[in-house]
Amino acid sequence: MTEPEPDRTETAAHPPRDPDRLIRRAGLRGDPDQDQHFLVDDRVLDRIPSYLPEDTDTSHVLEVGGGTGALTDRLLRVADRVTVIERDTRLAGFLREEFADAIEADRLTILEGDALEIDLPEFTACVSNLPYGISSEITFRLLPRGVPLVLMFQKEFGERMAAETGTDEYGRLSVSAQHYGDVEVVETVPKEAFDPAPAVESVVVRVTPRAPDYEVDDEAFFLDFVKALFTQRRKTIRNGIRNTAHISGLEDPEAVVEAADEDVLRKRAGNMSPEAFAALTALADEHGR
Repeated sequence: MTEPEPDRTETAAHPPRDPDRLIRRAGLRGDPDQDQHFLVDDRVLDRIPSYLPEDTDTSHVLEVGGGTGALTDRLLRVADRVTVIERDTRLAGFLREEFADAIEADRLTILEGDALEIDLPEFTACVSNLPYGISSEITFRLLPRGVPLVLMFQKEFGERMAAETGTDEYGRLSVSAQHYGDVEVVETVPKEAFDPAPAVESVVVRVTPRAPDYEVDDEAFFLDFVKALFTQRRKTIRNGIRNTAHISGLEDPEAVVEAADEDVLRKRAGNMSPEAFAALTALADEHGR
C-alpha cells in the first residue's frame, strides 16, 4: 500500500519566508566564532534546491546546520520530508516553534546535536549550508551514503573538491571526493549574501553519486594511500611511497617501488588521476602489505 503524498498546499500558498525576518524573530545574531553565517540572499536561497540532479529522490532531504530556517523553508517546498540537524540549542528551539505546523504534519524533524557525532538518519539527498570549520569531516560522512549532495563551502575548499588532474587545486580532497561522484561548482556566492559576512567567498557544490570506473578492494587503504602520497606532492611517486609508510600502512614500500612501472614512479601526485591512484593502490596492496 503506497503512502499518501504529503500535503504541501499550505507551503505553496505562502511566499518563501524572508531570511532577515527569520533572524529578527529568532532574536539571535550569527556568531562567526561559532561558524554561524546565515545565508540571507533570497535569490541564492531559492536557487539552491534547484541544483539537485533532475532525477533526485526528494522523499527525505537532510539539512546540516539549519540556522534560522531560511533554507529549511525552501526545502519543505520541494521535499516530502526534511530532517534538520542543528547543534545550537537556541536555534533548534526556534526551528521547532517556527515550523511547528510542518513538524505536526510529520514533514519536518529537528535533531539537536553535533552532525559529526549524531547518528544520521536514512536520507535520499542532502542540501546544506555547512559550518565551514568542519566542512571536510561532515562531507566525508555524507559522501559514502551515495545520494545527491548540494553543499555550500568556502570557495577554496569547493574548488579543490572539483579540481581536475594536473591543476594547482588538485589534491587529496579532489581524488577522495571524486571517488564517490561527479563534483561540480554550480554557483559562486559573494560574502554579502551572508549575515554576518564571512571573510571569504563561498561556492555551491553539487555531487552526483556514481560508482567509480575503477575497482578498489579496500576503500580505507585507498584513501589512506592517496592521503600519504599527497603529503609528498612535490616529490616523485617513488619517493612518496618510500617516505610515507607510516601514513599509508605499507609494511614493505620498497617492494611496491620495485613492482611499479617506471613511468608511474617518475610522476608526482598532482598528475595522477583517480584511476591511476586506484591501480597503484592495488599494486601496493599486493606487494607492500
